[in-house]
Amino acid sequence: MDAMNFLINIVFDLMIIVVILRLWLQLVRADFYNPVSQFVARASNPLVQPLRRIVPMLGSFDFASLVLALLLGAAKILTLSAVNSFAMAPLQIALFAGLSVLAQALDLIFWLVVIRALLSWFSRGYNPMEAILHQLTEPLMAPIRRLLPPMGGLDLSAMLLIIAIIFVQRLLGL
Repeated sequence: MDAMNFLINIVFDLMIIVVILRLWLQLVRADFYNPVSQFVARASNPLVQPLRRIVPMLGSFDFASLVLALLLGAAKILTLSAVNSFAMAPLQIALFAGLSVLAQALDLIFWLVVIRALLSWFSRGYNPMEAILHQLTEPLMAPIRRLLPPMGGLDLSAMLLIIAIIFVQRLLGL
């Protein structure tokens, strides 16, 4: 049963991550022609496009992607509860679906910031992966940089963002 739970978690979490990335890439107006952006768009289009007929855009916000992420979170919770033979109330399913999506979003931010910090030590010119990491994480790190005084070329914004993410995860019990 544990192996089945693992497999269900992995499949749904990967789908949720792709949808969160799609939403995030649109929010930061990342380069659509970047190979990573192209992959995310193509991987999520089969699920987002039909939903977009029902759930319209709200200005420039892709509400359909957010709804899809929450629906995937609910499907994950329902599948896990069916496999493990326990019943849940609709309110519990909605709450756990939202928490599941939030947990994946925080984990995604955490790992992208860590990868960006590590790549900054070894960077050798332009790289499409590094460019998209910069576009995704810079809106989160720039406000921290404005609050911190200059540290002689040392950028502590990534470390402080990582600490903040871990604090929020522990605060929410994720």
